[in-house]
Amino acid sequence: MDDRLEDLSTESRNEQTRQLDTLSIMQILQLMNREERKVPHAVERALEQVAAAVACVIAAVEAGGRLFYFGAGTSGRLGILDAAECPPTFGTPPELVRGIIAGGAAAIMRAIEGAEDDEQLGWRDVHDCGVTAHDVVVGIAASGRTPYVIGALDAARGIGAKTIALSCVEQGLINQHADLAIKAVVGAEIVTGSTRLKAGSATKQVLNMLTTATMIKLGKVYGNLMVNVQATNNKLRERVKRIVMEVTGVTYEEAEELAQQADGDAKTAILIKLTGSSPEEARRLLAATQGRLREAIELLG
Repeated sequence: MDDRLEDLSTESRNEQTRQLDTLSIMQILQLMNREERKVPHAVERALEQVAAAVACVIAAVEAGGRLFYFGAGTSGRLGILDAAECPPTFGTPPELVRGIIAGGAAAIMRAIEGAEDDEQLGWRDVHDCGVTAHDVVVGIAASGRTPYVIGALDAARGIGAKTIALSCVEQGLINQHADLAIKAVVGAEIVTGSTRLKAGSATKQVLNMLTTATMIKLGKVYGNLMVNVQATNNKLRERVKRIVMEVTGVTYEEAEELAQQADGDAKTAILIKLTGSSPEEARRLLAATQGRLREAIELLG
């Protein structure tokens, strides 16, 4: 690495917290709370960068591609968390959004020493995951310099995949290895170098935006309702009924009957009610509109 750790904003000392260990519990919490308020502003300054990244992901998914997150430590865990939440929230297949952490599954619970410093490991993980030219790879590194992430981004670019660098510094090395860069610059942490704090919060916000905005534009949401939710447990079966009630205005009992006709699929149930379609016709209509409920309704409106 040709940069010095002490030059990174994520590693600099926070002047407001130099006497942190002398504060009371309440003073520590108040200070943490004040520092966390800076996170949304840092993300706000990066919104144009995030928007460009979302457009890139949408185009890739519409063309049959997938979204991959690669990171080490906290960054890797946050990628895994965001990826894991997509199937239950948006009804997507598990392979559509994947999170990969340096050191593999064991690193989710415990740090794997040296994994983040292995550029070749990042390269190998990209190839082992079967990344193709149709996919998007997001390299996550709060410091903007993690060798594992650089290796992953370089491997992905070599394959022809679109690449996005996500960091919490202005001049991250990973930016030079990606097609797009998102920089959520949050400044010094209250505990020097502990990027699971503000940097972690900013990273989580950006990842939320990437997948949520993408799924909305892909038709996984109608209004603000998660109509693509899969009824795989009691809570989600009840959510499907509530969604059907909300959109169509039917009673709980009617929503339950519609959900049964639609095999638990909210969009199909809604179309049955609003268009008078049979379940089979509703499914064909959804297939013709790539699952976009609003377009399906308008076609028969």
